[in-house]
Amino acid sequence: MEAMTQFLSENPAVTRGNGPGPWGRVLLVLLWAGLCVVPAVSALGELGLVAGGSGTPGTLRVVSCEDLGREDLGPGGVGPGGVGPGGVGPEARSRYDCRGWFTSDSGEAVMEVPAPPGTEVGDVLRARLTPEGDRAVPAGAKAVLAALTLPATGLAGLGFLPYVVMHWLGVRRGRRAAVTGGVLITAAGAALAVAGLVAAHA
Repeated sequence: MEAMTQFLSENPAVTRGNGPGPWGRVLLVLLWAGLCVVPAVSALGELGLVAGGSGTPGTLRVVSCEDLGREDLGPGGVGPGGVGPGGVGPEARSRYDCRGWFTSDSGEAVMEVPAPPGTEVGDVLRARLTPEGDRAVPAGAKAVLAALTLPATGLAGLGFLPYVVMHWLGVRRGRRAAVTGGVLITAAGAALAVAGLVAAHA
């Protein structure tokens, strides 16, 4: 923060024709960091739940699914049943509201709750009940990987931010390390995000 303040005091005017001025750069850095950090932080609660940091462990049995109608996917969209009889057409897909019975491992909590998206009647899965008791989420390694998608995306987005800040501050020492670190962080975050997406739709 001290280095940024010094940078602003030494560069009070906005540089024209050579990118944003000092205040513009500060704003861009804050927006960049905010876009990466805020979604990641907002997903930590869900990550803690599926990882076992909160909630009640148990088993969820899906007992009913209500058809809520079709959801427009736009041109070229294909519903889960495909096109034609038995499907939902090329531009829409059916939406379902499923519910199930959650039974805690201790047997003390038995209640009806909304089931996670993508479940079907008869599905039985390991789950965790939220502390509020309003829903159950899948548990296990696949669920944890899926919950890591947003934090991993934020991590990937932050990879080259240190290099950009160093470049704008005129700091030359350590730039090569910043680039190397940016490549590694971005690659690791992107790979984890892709794995999370695959796990979420598996």
